[in-house]
Amino acid sequence: MRREWLEKDYYQVLGVTPGASAAEIKKAYRKLAQQYHPDNNPGDTAAESRFKEVSEAYATLSSDEERSSYDAARDAVRRGSFTGGPGGSQYVRIEDLNDLGDLFGGGVFGGLGDLFGFGRQSRPAPQRGRDRDTEVSLTFHEAVSGVTRKIEADGRTVTVKIPAGVDDGALIRVRGKGWPGSGGGPAGDLLVRVHAGHHPVFERSGADLKVTVPVSYAEAALGAEVAAPTLDGKVTLRIPPGTPGGKTFRVRGRGVTAPDRSGDLLVTVQVEVPAALGDEARQLLEQLREIESHHNPRAHLGV
Repeated sequence: MRREWLEKDYYQVLGVTPGASAAEIKKAYRKLAQQYHPDNNPGDTAAESRFKEVSEAYATLSSDEERSSYDAARDAVRRGSFTGGPGGSQYVRIEDLNDLGDLFGGGVFGGLGDLFGFGRQSRPAPQRGRDRDTEVSLTFHEAVSGVTRKIEADGRTVTVKIPAGVDDGALIRVRGKGWPGSGGGPAGDLLVRVHAGHHPVFERSGADLKVTVPVSYAEAALGAEVAAPTLDGKVTLRIPPGTPGGKTFRVRGRGVTAPDRSGDLLVTVQVEVPAALGDEARQLLEQLREIESHHNPRAHLGV
């Protein structure tokens, strides 16, 4: 149990009733967080303090487990009477207490200290704030080149630097941008899930890029030099004679470049069969078919 739970009415901080639903609490928080966010109130220490208070309230009330514990503790104090002292029930006001030990440790209220698991010497340990989760969608080129984005996360704007070469589905951790801690503990982190878009030409596999390049039958059979696209121009690829369709060539260092790695370009050739032939081309192919008639390319299949 935390000292601030007895000192602060988190429902009042957010302007909601104790019976408010999770959706109502979240809506109230977003409105107040936007209103008092430091980015919208530069240099306003009162607004910054209010923002922290609102964030602290939401961090507790947005968790079913913590909200239940908070309500139970507040209810015990709100009833205002505890048995066990001389003369029956004793009453105490929170504002009359100099220390939580007066309420929860020793004397006529010693039993309540045992109930909550701490005594006069206990102090709430610093607790790290919870992490927050959000998502960001990038284009293919933004994911490859890197970009700085302003991301809205639960009512506040956070500037996030996306590194070059980030993969689709990667999780970026922004330190100290999660929920505030309690008892002097550090804030949690912001976890940003990246969704990278697709490219009309390239397919990405980690740091490698894949592309399919059509070649003619003559180029595949006789060999040729063909151009292949890259992210920053083109490269010339030497196709050796007799290259079958579906063969893949690797061009080193022309994939995705990131600070810790550099990928390759994987070029797969696809032999293109023309849908229509001119008279001359047809005659030449018929002559070729006649020349190759003695060779059965399917003989190894037994047909």
